[in-house]
Amino acid sequence: MKILFSFSFLLLIFSSSQAQSYSSASEYMEAIGIEYKEIKKDTWDYTRAVAHNKSGRKIDKRRQELLSTISKAKAKVKKMPKYKNDGSYRDSVVIYLQMNYSVLNNDYAKIVDMEEIAEQSYDLMEAYLLAQEKADEKLKEAAEHLEAGQKLFAQNNNVTLLERDDETTKKLEKAGAVYKYYNKVYLIFFKCYKQEAYLLDAYNRKDISAMEQSKNQLGEYALEGLTQLRKLPAYHGDKTLLDVAIKVLNFYDDEANHKSTTLIDFYLKSEKFVRVKEALDAKSEKNRTKEDIDRYNSSLTLYNNAINDFNSINTDLNQKRTAYLTAWNSEAQNFTHRHVSKK
Repeated sequence: MKILFSFSFLLLIFSSSQAQSYSSASEYMEAIGIEYKEIKKDTWDYTRAVAHNKSGRKIDKRRQELLSTISKAKAKVKKMPKYKNDGSYRDSVVIYLQMNYSVLNNDYAKIVDMEEIAEQSYDLMEAYLLAQEKADEKLKEAAEHLEAGQKLFAQNNNVTLLERDDETTKKLEKAGAVYKYYNKVYLIFFKCYKQEAYLLDAYNRKDISAMEQSKNQLGEYALEGLTQLRKLPAYHGDKTLLDVAIKVLNFYDDEANHKSTTLIDFYLKSEKFVRVKEALDAKSEKNRTKEDIDRYNSSLTLYNNAINDFNSINTDLNQKRTAYLTAWNSEAQNFTHRHVSKK
């Protein structure tokens, strides 16, 4: 499964020029912002790569490049002089850059590692996506703190700040919204996807108790997930991801509440037939009664009928499962391609 990262950085990142005197506070602030676009570009390149179906491990070089850019920017800003003995703005920028570096170097390094085991269970996947959200929250808080420092410095030095968003900032914010929506739908899907895997494993192990437990759990998750999905709005009018997810969960619902009953019945009849046959084989032919023979023949007939039903249902499930998962994977990729710019 493709798993997608959720970046929604509000990047108000700044760098510096060489230590010097400035004729105005606005000139001083402008000097700090020289390398701002370069860092945002690196972040956008990383976000774009994640959106377009590349794992965190494969594109980790991008993260390392961004770390290097932030580190250099922080070193330059630290060398900036104070403005009229006021170093608050410079220091707030340094703190912000340090927070960005720390989150990318520590939080996202752990996230890259978590990606490799996330699909092992729903809990691990949930923790993986939650870690992304927490990392984003740290960066947003740091950005808000920096923006407050920027406004205070401007106010104290009679500088009028113009509210404006450049194209890269808009793209980053939009990508964050896309990932947040996608991850919400994905987690609902994954909960059922993983539970069905447990059901299939129980079939392979011929563990009837586990089959019953897994199919009941799958039915519960499917119903729960369908309820959640039907409450979600379309993403800016785009219902395709939502519609595909609903179709997959309807498949899981039908499998759990209808089709699996026939499959489990086959394993029950198979177990019974094996017991009857073993009991008959344990007796010599001269000691076998008519009741023994009738019991065996009846069990064999039920078992053979169950085989036919099993094969029919299992073939149907396999074909539909392949079709629905193929549709899901295709739409999951297309959804981000539609809503996250490639440029």
